[in-house]
Amino acid sequence: MKPFKLTAVGRERWDRFKANKRGFASLWIFVGVFLLTLFSELIANDRPLLIIYGGKPYFPQMARYTEKEFGGEFDMEADYRDPYVAGLINEKGFIVHPLIRFSYSSINYDLPSPAPSPPTKDNWLGTDDRGRDVLARLLYGFRISVLFGLTLTFFSSIIGIAVGAAQGYYGGRVDLIGQRVMEVWSGMPTLFLLIILASVVQPDFWWLLGITLLFGWMGLTGVVRAEFLRARNFEYVQAAKALGMSDARVMFVHILPNAMTASLTFLPFILGGSITTLTSLDFLGYGLPVGSPSLGELLAQGKANLHAPWLGISAFVVLGASLSLLVFIGEAVRDAFDPRRSR
Repeated sequence: MKPFKLTAVGRERWDRFKANKRGFASLWIFVGVFLLTLFSELIANDRPLLIIYGGKPYFPQMARYTEKEFGGEFDMEADYRDPYVAGLINEKGFIVHPLIRFSYSSINYDLPSPAPSPPTKDNWLGTDDRGRDVLARLLYGFRISVLFGLTLTFFSSIIGIAVGAAQGYYGGRVDLIGQRVMEVWSGMPTLFLLIILASVVQPDFWWLLGITLLFGWMGLTGVVRAEFLRARNFEYVQAAKALGMSDARVMFVHILPNAMTASLTFLPFILGGSITTLTSLDFLGYGLPVGSPSLGELLAQGKANLHAPWLGISAFVVLGASLSLLVFIGEAVRDAFDPRRSR
């Protein structure tokens, strides 16, 4: 298998992307933080990473152990934050805890003040109004938001590119009917319809993704349609048709690569819009199920608890920084695909 190698045009675009220092640094920061949150269970969890008891290893994040297995009295799952259980384990071994000893749903019952509690050495960014660690919820919430955004961007791009390609390539009635349908569909009050649909059933991740996908696929349709309208009469396209190539091969092998140049510049902005959509729905209470880690839910708590500024500030900083990084990345991608810009 030959190693992947960029073409001369690809290397030139990559060099132009790297020349935008702000966008290049933003890409590494965003990807680094996202990869870090993929291992949130190893960073923020109320279960230890490893227990050595009596010379035998235990992995509480992979299996459930009762208190009796560590010399306790109750035949129920061990509470590793209980000093009594911790003392039993430390008598014959030791415990390796995560960096943050709370999961997104863990409640700290030993708060120095009523919840929401300000930042302490145990809760670095304080707790929300239910006593849950804010930093842990930020880690898990950021991961869910980015995964939701990436999934929505992927599927909406596929649908939008396919529809735009069909409209631009065939033209005529296909283009006319497609444009009228898009005008009607895009004129609908999207947010209100999402709220109505989300209130009919209790949405989960995939149900919410399907609802938002109904209205989020039109972002790239116009760009791809314009590229196909422009390229369908080029000589190489006419030659491919004359050689008997199928419409699908002409569309997706010969024309689509040129259309993707314009489409790729929009992807970071579509991703940012997808994250904002989920945050807005969660903020209004029509998003992920109750108790799920969410940036929008944390913003709503900050609005409801103005005396606890760490709630709103924490969510605002994470959300604002994420969207800013995506905008910087989008600007760098736009410069990279702009042939008028040189290194």
